Amino acid sequence: MTESLFSGLKVIDCASWIAGPAAATIMSDFGADVIKVEPIGVGDPWRSRGPIPGRDVDYYWQLTSRNKRSLAIDLKHPDGIGALHRLIESADVFVTNFPLPVRDRLKLSAAHLTALNPRLIYASFTAYGEEGEEAAKTGFDSTAYWARTGLMDQVRAEADTPPARSMPGMGDHPSATGLYAAIVTALYRREKTGQGGVVRSSLLQNGLWANGCAVQTRLFNEHVGHRPTREDAPNALANHYQSRDGRWFIMALYNEQRQLRGFFSAIGREDLPDDPRFATPDARKNHARELGKVLDAEFARRDLADWRKILDGVGVTFGIVATVNEALDDQQMQDCGALVPFEDGKNLTVSAPFHIDGVAKIAPKRAPGLGQHNEVVLREAGYSADDVARLRSLGVLA
Repeated sequence: MTESLFSGLKVIDCASWIAGPAAATIMSDFGADVIKVEPIGVGDPWRSRGPIPGRDVDYYWQLTSRNKRSLAIDLKHPDGIGALHRLIESADVFVTNFPLPVRDRLKLSAAHLTALNPRLIYASFTAYGEEGEEAAKTGFDSTAYWARTGLMDQVRAEADTPPARSMPGMGDHPSATGLYAAIVTALYRREKTGQGGVVRSSLLQNGLWANGCAVQTRLFNEHVGHRPTREDAPNALANHYQSRDGRWFIMALYNEQRQLRGFFSAIGREDLPDDPRFATPDARKNHARELGKVLDAEFARRDLADWRKILDGVGVTFGIVATVNEALDDQQMQDCGALVPFEDGKNLTVSAPFHIDGVAKIAPKRAPGLGQHNEVVLREAGYSADDVARLRSLGVLA
């Protein structure tokens, strides 16, 4: 293994909530020095958004802010913004999702910061983009990524059922990966030209990309209706079914020519390939509802554990409908490096969603306390101990 890919790269995470900070988290997994800039007082509001009231572990914060160092500083104070500007002079990447007017008011716009450091990659993240009437509109992934782009509407169980709420971070984390890609692309350009620059991404753009198949259909002037119910799915071999013990799983048997007879034989229905309703692809499509009923009855005869062995045995692609609680005991998630232990070995965390052969990720470190690294970060930027003490006396530091 070589040293971490981003060793020596300095990233200023001057963002809040999830998408922008999570892009910096990915960089931290590969060794970047990420300085998390937070307001004094309560810090990033994401700190206090854990799912279990009364627990003293900020679960969400540990995921999004692992490996980082916290600088809690008042950016409304001239000395506070001056300190951040000094950090910018030696930084490689600056990530922010501050509203555009706030950036101008605090002198944190791209124009301000790239003038201080022409090699800086300025990564800007917004809800709806930076042009148009809604550029200044605020948004979260539930509103801009999930609801606005049609995803929320399309995953209804039925056309007349209420739309489904998204999970926390469901759009933010994929969006963070998109922003990370933009940052790394700009770093590659900097290697070729020596110049930094500005990269931009938004929840709206990432949500449209996620729902691209349906949206592209509409862009060719086709009407996109609601997906049919499970019972009326057009392909019974790519549907979800329930086992005897109440567990659901979804099949994706698309290589029908090679797998169909083996599948029917494995479930004990050697007669089905010769049934005129199911003998050809067109027949199976025209009688999908009937085939679905047949499969419902067969799958209800055994428990999920049995079906996993049977379907794996004949090479059918399928996936169990797992619960989040099962992730802790899912060995494959650990074997493939998706879940990795914190440096102290006490818990697991979700790793950045890709690997590079020969390049090590760092062992994840616990997320910082508010302002935990104030003094060391400022001393590295050239402030003396007296300078730091003065900032504290002025209320600029937490």
